[in-house]
Amino acid sequence: MTNLPPRARFATAMLRTAATLSRMSGRGDGSVIGGKVGLTIEPRLLTLLAAGRQVALISGTNGKTTTTRFTAAALEATGPVATNSFGANMPTGHTTALAKARGAVNCVLEVDEHYLPRLMAEATPRVIALLNLSRDQLDRAMEVSGLAAKWREALSAAPDVPLIANADDPWVTWAAGASKHVTWVAGGQRWQEDSWVCPQCGKHLERYGEFWRCSACGLTRPTPDWTIDGDTVLTPDGSRVGLDLRLPGQVNRANAAVALAVADAFDIAPEIAAPRLTQVKSVAGRYAVVRRDGRRIRLLLSKNPAGWLEAFDMLEPRCPVVLALNAREVDGYDTSWIYDVDYSPVQGRQVIAIGDRRMDLAVRLQVNGIDFTVVDDIDAAIRALPPGDVEVIANYTAFQDIRAEFDRVN
Repeated sequence: MTNLPPRARFATAMLRTAATLSRMSGRGDGSVIGGKVGLTIEPRLLTLLAAGRQVALISGTNGKTTTTRFTAAALEATGPVATNSFGANMPTGHTTALAKARGAVNCVLEVDEHYLPRLMAEATPRVIALLNLSRDQLDRAMEVSGLAAKWREALSAAPDVPLIANADDPWVTWAAGASKHVTWVAGGQRWQEDSWVCPQCGKHLERYGEFWRCSACGLTRPTPDWTIDGDTVLTPDGSRVGLDLRLPGQVNRANAAVALAVADAFDIAPEIAAPRLTQVKSVAGRYAVVRRDGRRIRLLLSKNPAGWLEAFDMLEPRCPVVLALNAREVDGYDTSWIYDVDYSPVQGRQVIAIGDRRMDLAVRLQVNGIDFTVVDDIDAAIRALPPGDVEVIANYTAFQDIRAEFDRVN
């Protein structure tokens, strides 16, 4: 790490002050406003704070917060880590994360997909992990094809930066193909509705289980270096490393495999990194368990079709489920994407719909032939359910509303 020039030192001090005032006033953790103040005073602050440090960037539509938290836990085996693993994934949040942990040499930054090219330019990463690309908030974001092209252009300009990339996602594979050093992970792709055509030539992709290829241009799923076999990760040298995760679902085993690959790029052996992932029990409230009025309530965040599909895979058998849907600015105002989700996995359960757009969700459930009840909010939903386990799946702001209500009561 380098010594900061006077202007950057002043900007960092003002950043910390703004973040502290934000926390004291109850307006949030201060990551966004702190970074905004710091970058206003010194526009180069992010670059200056990253200089001389070992930075890993984690990006993708789904799983980046969890993968960032896993990776930070793994890298903590060698000392403190600067990270934004609680969701502030734009340059303001990155700047605050780096400013808060000036003594940390290793840094793990979750990056919004649209900001990856900028972070590549400003943070000079040691390694980049690419998880997946799928539709998300299309009323204010670009299509998957446009985002993949944006990634490919940025990666083409920095071909020597090592990548950890998901071999199962054709869009990620195509974007990463511009790089010279790619380590492939069999990260899975249960949601395939965004990748039926070849990213390279536009022809139909052939699929055989996990394997995919384009018979027209030859773009093919790469042979993975890291694979998953149940609760075991197979490493590039053929050894097997067991996972003892506290987070549910196949998708989190894939996230863990990516984290181990990133740690390996930091010269931390998988057998040292893997046990540290066990300590991750909740990520920014996701997967948290709340006990209230005789109910054990687990919170799952799902913000797009791919995320809802993975959340259904995590549900406990026969457990009642509350589905919550909002459509505020950070969610995207368009809820038509819920018609891309197959809700049949909740068939046969007691299902309750809540949220600002609960009637949109009700119509969608009716189309899917799901029996359900509509109530006003999470309190009414809990009262409508018998004592015992309850699963809650919510999109972004609905999830935050529910967390705020539980924090208020508890």
